[in-house]
Amino acid sequence: MALIQLGQIAMMTTDLILIGRLGDGALAAAALAHTVLFVAFTVGMGLVAAVAPLAAQAYGARAPRMVRRALRVGLWAALMLGVPLTCMQFWGRDILLALGQDPKAAALAGRYLSGVAWVLIPAWAFIALRNFMGALNRPEPALWITLVAIPINAVVAYALIFGAFGLPSLDLLGAGLATALVDTGMCAAAIFIASTRHPFKKYRVLGRFWRPDWSLFAKLVAIGAPICGALLLEYGVFAAAALLMGRISTSAVAAHQIALQTAAILYMVPFGIALAATVRVGQEVGRRDAVAARRAGFVAIVMGVAFMGLMTLFIALARHAIPLLYLGEKAQLASETVALAAKLLLLAMSFFIADGAQAVAAGALRGLNDTRIPLLFAAISFWSVGFASCYGLAFPLGLGAVGVWIGLSLATVVYAALLLWRFHRLTARHFLPALAVQSA
Repeated sequence: MALIQLGQIAMMTTDLILIGRLGDGALAAAALAHTVLFVAFTVGMGLVAAVAPLAAQAYGARAPRMVRRALRVGLWAALMLGVPLTCMQFWGRDILLALGQDPKAAALAGRYLSGVAWVLIPAWAFIALRNFMGALNRPEPALWITLVAIPINAVVAYALIFGAFGLPSLDLLGAGLATALVDTGMCAAAIFIASTRHPFKKYRVLGRFWRPDWSLFAKLVAIGAPICGALLLEYGVFAAAALLMGRISTSAVAAHQIALQTAAILYMVPFGIALAATVRVGQEVGRRDAVAARRAGFVAIVMGVAFMGLMTLFIALARHAIPLLYLGEKAQLASETVALAAKLLLLAMSFFIADGAQAVAAGALRGLNDTRIPLLFAAISFWSVGFASCYGLAFPLGLGAVGVWIGLSLATVVYAALLLWRFHRLTARHFLPALAVQSA
């Protein structure tokens, strides 16, 4: 599961590296576009994320029909949300202008969004199918699909951005279209495998697809909506941070995107571990083995923290070289961006470890169907602590981009601590029997 997440972020990183060859202005525009896209993407991702605990608990309880129903309502959610949120992307330029962004950067971001807008439905459907496969302890097909997609994405993106192989040069529009085309292909491949290959085909994943299942859909929403809310609050503060960077300088936006993309690459491993934690904890809940559920959650948390701890050392040593990977030959013309990105990467060391802890702890809590209290924790951590710190340190105290990243680090540390406390409290021995029966 971690490798799948790394593959997903590898495609995004490839796109950003290719976009960086167009200059730091294009990279900054892509960063602004992602703030609009990810708000919409997170709404759907939160709902389809609920497929994992529902399917895992059903698998643990040996209820195959419920496994299929869990996937079906997840695909419903992808379709129902996808149409209006896809349309919203075409207003990205106007949204960014209303938020006070530079008109030139907003226009470039709007061009990118015109291509990438079509990614939402196939990307959400792939996540639902991937969660279904993971719940059956068979995530390998999703991994192979992702690995095949990485070089295809690189070739298609290069061709459409720069006009290779006889195709027109579409710059940022081409980058967006390439992402949408590749994700659509991944979704089609996942549907084919889930429908025709063992052990998935016995679940008949598309059987009775249009049959009403409003009771389980309501449960999906009850679990997934708080996940969506927590992710929106988290990503929202990062989107707000990008907008604050936009008010500082174009170099600050580009440096922020480099540091944030590096953090996102590292985050994919604990996020993959978090997906596994959701499945393993959910399966044990389905079996009503609460002691095993606690053990599975804490083992996953330790793994996530240990990995991120090692990665912080690597980032500290490579912080001056990392920005050059994104900017290529344009780095000589963007020395301010390179220097600021290196400084932000050094500041983010505590952020990386806390980010790994909160990701895995949140995944373990989802395996218990506990999503509402983490939503409250996200509001407190990312906005009462995080955004207030970002703004206060950046502008009144005059720390600029550095202040924004200190605020983000504070928010993540607080959120991780609260989630760890919550999982410990819910799985303490005198709560275990009641918790297991209730969740099952």
